[in-house]
This record gives sequence, C-alpha cells and structure tokens, in this order.
Amino acid sequence: MVIVFALLALAVLVTANWYLWRRLFRDTTGRPGRVRRAGAVLIGGGWVLAIAALVAERTGAPFWLQRVLAWPGFLWLALSIYLLLAVVAGEVVRPLLRRLLERRDRRGEPAVAAVPRPERVPAGAPGEKPQEPGEGGPASEEPREPGGATQATAPSRRLIVSRVVAGAAAAAAVGTVGQGTYGVLRGPRVKRVTVPLAKLPRAAHGYRIAVVSDIHLSPVLGRGFAQKVVDTINSTRPDLIAVVGDLVDGSVKDLGPAAAPLAQLEARHGSFFVTGNHEYFSGAEQWVEEVRRLGLRPLENDRTELAWFDLAGVNDIAGESEGQGPDFAKALGDRDTARACVLLAHQPVQIHDAVDHGVDLQLSGHTHGGQLWPGNLVAELANPTVAGLERYGDTQLYVSRGAGAWGPPTRVGAPSDITVIELASKQA
Repeated sequence: MVIVFALLALAVLVTANWYLWRRLFRDTTGRPGRVRRAGAVLIGGGWVLAIAALVAERTGAPFWLQRVLAWPGFLWLALSIYLLLAVVAGEVVRPLLRRLLERRDRRGEPAVAAVPRPERVPAGAPGEKPQEPGEGGPASEEPREPGGATQATAPSRRLIVSRVVAGAAAAAAVGTVGQGTYGVLRGPRVKRVTVPLAKLPRAAHGYRIAVVSDIHLSPVLGRGFAQKVVDTINSTRPDLIAVVGDLVDGSVKDLGPAAAPLAQLEARHGSFFVTGNHEYFSGAEQWVEEVRRLGLRPLENDRTELAWFDLAGVNDIAGESEGQGPDFAKALGDRDTARACVLLAHQPVQIHDAVDHGVDLQLSGHTHGGQLWPGNLVAELANPTVAGLERYGDTQLYVSRGAGAWGPPTRVGAPSDITVIELASKQA
C-alpha cells in the first residue's frame, strides 16, 4: 500500500507540473525553443531544490547547506501551489477572453473590408512603368488581421489568451507568496481572547496567559525572528507565558543560538513549555534541557499548583515512538478537581483526554490555522478545532495559529499570532 500510495502521489505531482509547464510555457510560445526549455528547467529545478531542502533538514545535513537550500526550495513549494491554483482558475477566464477577442475582431471586419485596394496597372501599358515586386497589387498584398497586423506576424487569439492568463496567474502567485512571506517575517501580531472559567476564583479575574506555539526556528527563521517573538510577548506584560510546542526544526547544536532570546521572556509567574511533534524530530530530550537552561519550565506530563488554578502539561503524541508520549493520569490524576485547571497540550486532538480528566481549558497549537489556504480545509479533517476557541462539554479548547511557519516561511489566509488569554471569573 505504501508503494501504491507513493506511485500515485508521484503521478499526481508529475501531471500537475506538466500541466503548469504547458499552460505557462508551451501554450504561450509559438514554437519550441529556449523559453520552453527554460520553463522545464525552472519547474524541475524548483522541485529538486524543494526536495533537497526537506531531505537536508531531516537528515541533519551541515547547517550552512540547509540554509542555502531552504529559502529557494521552500519558497518554491508555496509558489508552485499558488501557480497551480491560479492557472486552474484561469481555465474559467479563457473562454470569456476568447469571446471578447472574437467580438472585437468582428467589429473590426467592416473597416477592413472598406479599405480600397490600389488599382492594378497592367505590366507594359503605354506610358506606365512596370510595378516592382513589393510596390502593391495582389502579389504584394498580405492578408491582414484587424488592426493592421499581418496574419504572418499577428499572434492568434489562442496565443493571446494563453499569454494573458499565464501572465495574470504568475503575477497573482508571486504577489500572494510575497505578501504571505512578508507577513511571517514581520512577526506575529497579538490577539486577545477572554475565556470565562466557572471554577476560577474572583481574585484571579483578568489573569493573563500569553500563548505562543509553532515558532519553528529553522534555517529560515533564526535568531532575529525569535527576538521579534520574545519582544512581542514581553510587550503584553503577561502573568504567565505558555510555549505550547513546535519551537524548533533542527538540533540544539544548529539552532541553540537562534533560541537564545527566549532567556529574555518576562512574566510574573514564569514561562512554561511542552513538547510538540517537531521536537521529537529534532532531539526532544536535548531541547527540553535547553529550554530549561534558558529559564522556561518544561511540563513533561507534569503539573504545578498556582495560587488560583492548576497548570498542567502533557507531552506530544509523537513522543510515543520514544516511550515519552502523553500521560494524562500522571499529569492530572491526583489533582483537586474543585480547582480550575489549564492544560498545555500541543495537538488539539488531545482534547478528548482533557475532557475525560475534567480540564477546564486546554491551550494548543499545531494546526497553523492551515498556514497556506486552502490548507485549512485539510487541517479541518485531522483536527477538532483548527483555530480559535470552542467548547467540548465542560472543557474549552483554544487553538493558536502559531507564531512562525513550517516549510515555506509563508502564510496565506492564516495570519500568525501570539494570543493573550484573559481568564474571567464568573464570580466577578
């Protein structure tokens, strides 16, 4: 089944890229030549870079090589998605453009027919000079398209339509990816959400938790990006900071310097961390120790009792492969259920266990809000909540879209955020 799926995926990928090449390069050129060959090199080369970037990241290639490959490779992934979407959307426009050009041509036909033709003078007529080739007459006249261009040189309607649609598709795709990349590199914006908790005492009304997930420090998003995230969090002056997984895409050796600004996080009751699935691709044990060294407290299936509520954290599901999976009983089993409980758990699907253990609020990330539209539709198939606040029985779930991006440093339709959760007491 794995082989069949791989072959099917390869067939879809090849077909989609052949379709892109056809619409962007073959259909926009009159004959085979350098443009078509350049198009094939561009598309093929883009995928070579993208695959090489993914392989280099996962195999721990030299960090300088990862950085060289990451920018062009990952940006091509995003660009190819929107090129394909734009070209497919162009199929709707093509027949409309052809009809428009046909009407224009029909309106121009009477004017062409009314143009008087020069009278032919017979060769050798008395007192007349024989015509030279090219001076006029039927032999020298070339059929003309409306507007005066000759049929030999004027592009066909089909070619005009292909060029217009391809140009518009390329501009739309580049503009979309450019804007989405700028949005990520600019840094996340602050989002504020009020969450009422029935068990929260009146004294804790207005307690602020800064939630940040999916920072994804990487060969693309480095120390400068981490500093922006830290500065944004500190500007909210939170009571507590919750880093809910997927901090990094790489080893402590490569990305330790990039994560260093996390030591500057400031909150009255400290900063806490739980693992995400990407930590288990990057050396989770080493990263847990690193964030501890930076001043964050890892909650590995653990709980701490704050003045007004319990704060718990569980490992990510991906840790099961290393015998370090989530253990809700260990984190929550012996707590006082009369107290409010806030749980940090990277993946929204962990909400069902949270409900079973009487959690009042679960804070998660993981989905990126879909990151690249229409990725949100795919994310909805795998997650109970993709972004925002929802209720599951007596338990509420808040899912952040995350601060960074995985793969392409680009977001479309899913802006990055750092969320300040303001807890509200129903007794206030």
